[in-house]
Amino acid sequence: MWNQFFLLEEYTGPDTQYVGKLHTDQDKGDGNLKYILTGDGAGSLFIIDENTGDIHAAKKLDREEKSLYLLRAKAIDRKTGRQVEPESEFIIKIHDINDNEPKFTKDMYTASIPEMSGVGIIKTALPDMSRENREQYQVVIQAKDMGGQMGGLSGTTTVNITLTDVNDNPPRFPQSMQHLIVHSPESAPPGTPLGRIKANDPDVGENAEIEYSISNGDGSDMFDIITDKDTQEGIITVKKHLDFENKVLYTLRVEATNTHPDPRFLQLGPFKDTALVKISVEDIDEPPVFSRPWYLIEVDEDAKEGSIIGQVVAQDPDIAKNAIKYSVDRHTDLDRIFNIYSGNGSLFLSKPLDREETPWHNITVIATEINNPRQSSQIPVFIRILDINDHAPEFANYYETFVCENAKAGQLIQTVSAIDKDQPPRGHKFFFELVPEFAAHPNFSVVDNKDNTAGIMTRRNGYSRSKTSTYLLPIIIFDNDYPIQSSTGTLTIRVCACDSRGNMQSCSAEALLLPAGLSTGALVAILLCIIILLVLVVLFTALKRQRKKEPLIISKDDVRDNIVTYNDEGGGEEDTQAFDIGTLRNPEAREESKMRRDVIPETIFQIRRTAPLWENIDVQDFIHRRLKENDLDPAAPPYDSLATYAYEGNDSIANSLSSLESLTTEGNQDYDYLSDWGPRFKKLADMYGGEDSDRD
Repeated sequence: MWNQFFLLEEYTGPDTQYVGKLHTDQDKGDGNLKYILTGDGAGSLFIIDENTGDIHAAKKLDREEKSLYLLRAKAIDRKTGRQVEPESEFIIKIHDINDNEPKFTKDMYTASIPEMSGVGIIKTALPDMSRENREQYQVVIQAKDMGGQMGGLSGTTTVNITLTDVNDNPPRFPQSMQHLIVHSPESAPPGTPLGRIKANDPDVGENAEIEYSISNGDGSDMFDIITDKDTQEGIITVKKHLDFENKVLYTLRVEATNTHPDPRFLQLGPFKDTALVKISVEDIDEPPVFSRPWYLIEVDEDAKEGSIIGQVVAQDPDIAKNAIKYSVDRHTDLDRIFNIYSGNGSLFLSKPLDREETPWHNITVIATEINNPRQSSQIPVFIRILDINDHAPEFANYYETFVCENAKAGQLIQTVSAIDKDQPPRGHKFFFELVPEFAAHPNFSVVDNKDNTAGIMTRRNGYSRSKTSTYLLPIIIFDNDYPIQSSTGTLTIRVCACDSRGNMQSCSAEALLLPAGLSTGALVAILLCIIILLVLVVLFTALKRQRKKEPLIISKDDVRDNIVTYNDEGGGEEDTQAFDIGTLRNPEAREESKMRRDVIPETIFQIRRTAPLWENIDVQDFIHRRLKENDLDPAAPPYDSLATYAYEGNDSIANSLSSLESLTTEGNQDYDYLSDWGPRFKKLADMYGGEDSDRD
């Protein structure tokens, strides 16, 4: 039978702590048995003597780390190695000693308690503690074990106590009378802030929220007050338009009230406060004010230039009543049709009106204080042009009227209507009739339908295109407005051939001249023959022009190799100025302007414009220009002909290099300067400037 073993924790003796002994009645004391210990801590924490079965604790144990150990023991025969007892379990429990002081779970505790609270676990030592006087407190708490007896251990912690706020303070204005000066314009729109007032409340959070209101006063209907949620200030705003000229000073009674009162502290007094606020309105220079928000003026379109059509009125709302001048905003009257008298605001015409062109004019009139031009206001003026009967009616469309040759008398051939640019108030009413000269027209008559239309009727049977192909019928159109306007429209009536149902077939008088038996196919054949004849004539003319070709050079000495000779010998260098180089030209080739055979001739040749000789400085440039002129000239000889030019260039900047004009001295002359004249004189520089030149 195995029992529990007990062991003290934190043993500090000089020897190992004896735990207990294992023994079996099979042990005869002859050393044949061997005790073996296994399980928690066997071999490290607990050591067993395998001969005697004594168990010792090899180390100091801590119950707070592990309070019990489960081990297994067995006894075996050393010779045979078999167990003499079944393996059994036993427990080693660790006895606790007071080796740990009490510890708080936190180093510091934070607690809050409403001010004015009653008794609790941690209770106030003073009655009616006020957060407004002191908000934070710190308390040190000690805990002891063993009931506080001698030898017990203890631990401490700190508790921070915060008094939370309750609504036990009403709002208070710092002054019972406050005075605000309004610096905003008199015409400030509703909602414009004028100033701020503030009631102080020592509470915090929602307990300090204040609602402001205007209880009474002579300005309660002119002003309003709202609360700034961030600063808990009352913002006084404009409720209605202020006018310095009507009232200068207003007195308001403003009330500040807590929005969340606490019923427990209502006995402390009313949680609200009042203050008188005086608001002074300052006068400012306001712009002129028109008597109306807009003006509508009606004027007849036949009004004369300079006539007054209406008037606008504005005045200075200030006490000074400054004089006002009027003007028209020319951006709204670009044509300058209207003008205004600057002194009294009377509008008059500067140009005639035309309702049919512009029925409405929208202009802007500006009123400006004379003493302060920066103060101005403007008003829209709508001008409606009233219609007068100044346009005559006319045909609504262009009518293509025809009458059949087989028409009968009394037949309707056309219905006409009229239009009028005017717009009479009672609507249009038109009348139609023939002009007096044609009142008794033998061929046609006009019947007024009394509905602003008229019918054109035939007055006889049968019409002939061969005799009269077209009739002109003048018709007078009247309106019914004052003054009566009329116009004459001429209706062109053609005589046409029609079928039995009255459908037009042909109205051309030339068709009567064609033979009756000539069909459409015959007409097409005749037209093709004419075209073929025209093509043959054109081809014959072109071949005739190309049949005869003239030679390029008409001369007995025609040299096909293009070599031109002359037998005039010049006079040498000394006779250059006297020699006429014009003899180099070929007179026969230049006298006649023959057509070139290597280019296509044109109908109109361009005029050759030869640059004057004095405009050319460089000979090479002159030659290139003349070459270009000959290449582009249609009357010039072919390209492979010899062309000569009677032009000698200007003097060289190097002067003469001839030996005839050289110095007669025996000394050497320096020609190194030729190298500075550029690439054109490089060859000369190499010939004369070198050490091995011919000069040596």
